[in-house]
Amino acid sequence: MSTNNHSKTAPKNNPQTGIRKGLTRYGDTEFSLFLRKAFIKAMGFSDNALDRPIIGITNTFSDFNPCHGNVPQMIEAIKRGVMQAGGMPMVFPTISIHESFAFPTSMYLRNLMALDTEEMMRSQPVDAVVLVGGCDKTIPAQLMAAASLDVPVLSIPTGPMLTTLHQGDRLGACTDCRRYWGKFRAGEIDQAEIDEINGKLAPTTGTCMVMGTASTIACMVEAAGLSLPGTAAAPAVTAERFRLSELTGRRAVELGKTASEGRFSPRTILSPEAMTNALVVLHAIGGSTNALIHFTAIAARLGIKLDLEHFDRLGRDIPVLVDLKPSGSHYMEHLYEDGGLMGVLRELKPHLYLDCLTVSGRTLGEEIDAAKVTKARKVIRIASDPIYPVGGLAVLKGNLAPRGAVIKHSAASPNLLKHRGRAVVFKSLEDLALRVDSPDLDVTADDILVLQNAGPKGAPGMPEAGYLPIPKKLAQAGVKDMVRISDARMSGTAFGTIVLHVAPESAENGPLAIVQDGDMISLDVEKRLLQLELDDAEIQRRIAALEAPAKRLNIPKTGYRHLYQTTVTQADVGCDFDFMVPSAHGVVPLLKGN
Repeated sequence: MSTNNHSKTAPKNNPQTGIRKGLTRYGDTEFSLFLRKAFIKAMGFSDNALDRPIIGITNTFSDFNPCHGNVPQMIEAIKRGVMQAGGMPMVFPTISIHESFAFPTSMYLRNLMALDTEEMMRSQPVDAVVLVGGCDKTIPAQLMAAASLDVPVLSIPTGPMLTTLHQGDRLGACTDCRRYWGKFRAGEIDQAEIDEINGKLAPTTGTCMVMGTASTIACMVEAAGLSLPGTAAAPAVTAERFRLSELTGRRAVELGKTASEGRFSPRTILSPEAMTNALVVLHAIGGSTNALIHFTAIAARLGIKLDLEHFDRLGRDIPVLVDLKPSGSHYMEHLYEDGGLMGVLRELKPHLYLDCLTVSGRTLGEEIDAAKVTKARKVIRIASDPIYPVGGLAVLKGNLAPRGAVIKHSAASPNLLKHRGRAVVFKSLEDLALRVDSPDLDVTADDILVLQNAGPKGAPGMPEAGYLPIPKKLAQAGVKDMVRISDARMSGTAFGTIVLHVAPESAENGPLAIVQDGDMISLDVEKRLLQLELDDAEIQRRIAALEAPAKRLNIPKTGYRHLYQTTVTQADVGCDFDFMVPSAHGVVPLLKGN
């Protein structure tokens, strides 16, 4: 059979699809197509193959990203699905980010990955794209890109790891990383045992198997309708993960064939109502504080304002229903066994916009009704028996955080949610590392640890340093938690009474920058209050005495750091580059019917 036959159903004359899309500019479109075909045929492709819808597949694997270790196998399954549906799969690389390998922090590179992904999709002839991501800023970066470009996409996460045991205790990265590291710092376990635990905490490829940022984002994306049902919870190493990858590839071809209709574009799928569904899920799963920043950034690129006070009020009516660490006791493999996210959504139906369209072609309500019901459940609670009565996150305001701060109160110590204490201040990450374990540190368990200059511009990159370690002398005395306040982030796997994302940040001369050792701070989560006990005149006097931010930051005149520190926005608006955010034209609704 000749390899030069064209498919009878291929859109051969449509310049907006397939190989004819986005031709390189040589001043002669026919020559551009001729040259493009000549070079791609060097890879052995026939005209028949090139006349099919082209489905891009992002390759976010690298040797520095163990959470994406299954991506090569996932890509093969996606390609298989694309070809089954009559499409042409084309894999292309993008930046690969892993939290524990990225210096100074993965958040510093999220916006760069978003730019990279957007321009790779813009510059190549793709009719639809499968976005493969996982840890930890990768899916947010991909969705920011998709929101800016609006090419039809399906997101599929790499999936969570499985767990293993240590002396009968089930382990999971990275909540148990922090729990056992705290035991080691306190002298409760020795070097030999922490080394043994180190080899067990991440027993398979995949993302953290607790409700950290990766799994939180995966659940929110499924709820928002940009991934197929079941993709959030299936473990990374299971056959189901690869079957879902194949199914995603098949569905991508269908989206690519109808791309010109715009029905399944990110801007259509990610409506304000769909974003609200995602935020309902964030509260109900006791999800990561990081997710709030990421979805604020995604919404902003769509021209939608995600108001923090609206988000907080939404959470007052949404209970935490998923008993997973760090808010609960179990792991993602148990959520999978309980029916995955669809089992959670079934309990949340009164709070959801059920008529939102998803990339499957069905509405969210239809997908929930079609999902299998698991009778014997381990981690999904019914709404009348939650693990926490209100949403997992709360937004605080006050003179210490005029534009807001966030606390995951579902993973905090109840006795510290209303607390007044003396500030013990660390001026920077370096100062924290130098002094926190000093036996001479003037600190008690009732004090409040304050970290400055760890925000988007100050660090730079807003690292996951908000989980300040308990000073060693207190840890050794048995102290497990203290109130901690910073303009940094913390891992979604972390726990404790920790106030994060204080805005404006210290580096922008926000009030956090003027806190001094001995100042009294009041925290009242029920009243959503974070207050520095100084009068307004003293606060303004101290702020006026600060150096100008530009002088203090010593921003280089060239390079990515210059771009980042001169254009990154504050946490309350998503930490995106300011030139990527259009003016808001809509507000995310609060509740169903509002």
